[in-house]
Amino acid sequence: MISPFPKSSSVPGEGHLIAKLLPQGTSGLETFKYQYPLKLITPLRPSETESTLVYLLSYGGGLVAGDHVNLKVDVRSQAKLSMVTRGHTKVFTTTSPEIVTRQEMRVSIASEGALCLLPDPVQPFAGSVYEQKQVFRMEEDASLCLLDWVTQGRIARGENWSFVRWIGRNEIWTAPPDEGDGEAKLEKDRLLVRDTVKLDSDKPHPELPLLRDSMHGAAVMGTLLLKGPLMKSLGEFFLAEFATLPRIGARDFRSEAAKQAAEMAKMSPREKWRAERLVMERENKLLWTAAKVRGCVVVKFGARSVEAGRLWVGSMLQEEGSISSHFGDHALICVQ
Repeated sequence: MISPFPKSSSVPGEGHLIAKLLPQGTSGLETFKYQYPLKLITPLRPSETESTLVYLLSYGGGLVAGDHVNLKVDVRSQAKLSMVTRGHTKVFTTTSPEIVTRQEMRVSIASEGALCLLPDPVQPFAGSVYEQKQVFRMEEDASLCLLDWVTQGRIARGENWSFVRWIGRNEIWTAPPDEGDGEAKLEKDRLLVRDTVKLDSDKPHPELPLLRDSMHGAAVMGTLLLKGPLMKSLGEFFLAEFATLPRIGARDFRSEAAKQAAEMAKMSPREKWRAERLVMERENKLLWTAAKVRGCVVVKFGARSVEAGRLWVGSMLQEEGSISSHFGDHALICVQ
């Protein structure tokens, strides 16, 4: 029997979001489409107006081996979009290393548009294989805040970087600026950052037999990428705080907590916050670095527990304040 209904044009795992500036001056969604195993949710009555909020989810609470998710996101001119999750993105065990779970996100951010992507970390189960690629193409005056992080797995099950393979790639591209003589722009975008993390149990550090040994006790590791005018203050904040960290051969003030406690009354609020943060970093063996790369600020961090990493990221973002100011407090849900 021939079906009287037209064939569906939707593809499993495909999704598309378009955020635009509404007539009243707030951001909203023009297009909102998804199909299993991808699931997207947006509040019917947003509690905040700084940006429009979208939750990235998956049916069943995770990605089954072999799932492929492809999400396209367009942020129109002057629009602001925040994307978060409702828990770890779980990656379930595969029956064969050849069966790979994949997620791909391709994002376009127009002039003066902004995207804040602060999800919970990916949690790959033992025996899982996962590959993720996120590509961001931005106008020169667009803004991006991206957090990409991964955990050691399920601690309650004894998992400790026990997956087969985890690969995460993030790319930031921008259109080249106009030449001074008025010549047309180049046809190809310019690559600013290509950050790739590959964790492979078959190819750990040459001097360490297991992947978990090469992680040196870290339970979570992550990357924060900042780009654009709205992220200028936040990027400078990370660079300035990194510059204050004790260097090799210098006195480690994180080991002088008692002395600092006695001097707290003399400190400014920012100095007091910094002193407490340095003690927290030492206790949680939290290591981090920050650098400026072609107009982007790249922050790398690792901690011995997921909550320590979450607390640190959230503390840094809340102390500086740009994310709440430009996107609203709902953008920080996953790092509070």
